[in-house]
Amino acid sequence: MAALKYLETASSDQPELAEWYNSLADLYRKKLWHQLTVKLEQFVALAVLQAGDRLIQLYENFITDFEMKINLLKLAHFAVIVSRQYSEKEAAISYLQTVIEKLRSTREMRIEEPILYVRMQIAAFKLEQGDQKECKKLLDEGKSTLDSMTDIDPSVYASYYWISSQYHKSRQEFAEFYKSALLYLAYTTVETLSEPFKLDLAFDLSLAALLGDNIYNFGELLAHPIIKSLLGTNVEWLYYILQAFNAGDLARYQELCRVHAAALNAQPALVAHEKKLLEKINILCLMEIIFSRPSEDRTIPLSVIAQRTRLSIEDVEHLLMKSLSVHLIEGIIDQVEGTVHVSWVQPRVLGIQQIKALRDRLDGWLDKVHTALLSVEAETPDLVAA
Repeated sequence: MAALKYLETASSDQPELAEWYNSLADLYRKKLWHQLTVKLEQFVALAVLQAGDRLIQLYENFITDFEMKINLLKLAHFAVIVSRQYSEKEAAISYLQTVIEKLRSTREMRIEEPILYVRMQIAAFKLEQGDQKECKKLLDEGKSTLDSMTDIDPSVYASYYWISSQYHKSRQEFAEFYKSALLYLAYTTVETLSEPFKLDLAFDLSLAALLGDNIYNFGELLAHPIIKSLLGTNVEWLYYILQAFNAGDLARYQELCRVHAAALNAQPALVAHEKKLLEKINILCLMEIIFSRPSEDRTIPLSVIAQRTRLSIEDVEHLLMKSLSVHLIEGIIDQVEGTVHVSWVQPRVLGIQQIKALRDRLDGWLDKVHTALLSVEAETPDLVAA
């Protein structure tokens, strides 16, 4: 058979992979399609096969012989990996469209799942070609397909959110990139990602968190293992800036800016949005002031906020109005008394130090409850006697 002949020839030409080719041939002869699929997944991931057109040859001469007998989503996975070896994007897109036609011809239930996975790779190629409009169209169609389905494989969600994140990155839409990239990570096992990929994504996520509109919660990102990829690198300073923002620590942020001025100035986006960054950390500083006070002591003098944020009273009022307008807090500003009464603060993911502070406040509350209990018990005999 042609498929076995190809494996025999490939084994001779690539003796270092002979064992792999022999295993594939053995499973093919026995028609163990599931086991063959698993073996192929391991095989196509080998670094030695990523250069040249070896995977294209493998698909055309071997996989096509049984492609409709294996799990069709796995076939879509193989097709996407193979498509990346085409030197011309149009040739890769044409190949993927052929795969989609084959998938449609099966008339299988839930065929939209593997088709969507393949279409997202076409969207990626369109984006690489600079065709944002077509990429956006494919993303919109993909979102409609996802919304109409249930029990979707995580790899399909991951492919959609990854392409979505890259689309928003190309348009410098920081907040949208941030949301899509975090959703991508929600459907991806971080351990399967390469170290360079993790570092690049952690860097992009960090910048997006700092620069994105209405992103004031850094706890979720700092709690994610991917952010640790920054540590021990030449962009480690970005991790500490995120920590400073999460803690609302203005002094720490300014110190980091001074120490890492050269690295910061090398990032045009950070330089261009310097004023915006200062406003954001001042808002986070305000939220930290509120969080650190007991619930019964939420009437805060504007002078206290001014001292912590190093702003004038007038600028503090503007800061409060900004926080109120984006629903980070709810409350009333009393300009006559020079105070703000805060009735609600937007919930957020807490860091270890913030959780410790919350624990201490709970301990203090328990002490108060215990004192009240002892007082009531002491007064009870007199009340009964009366």
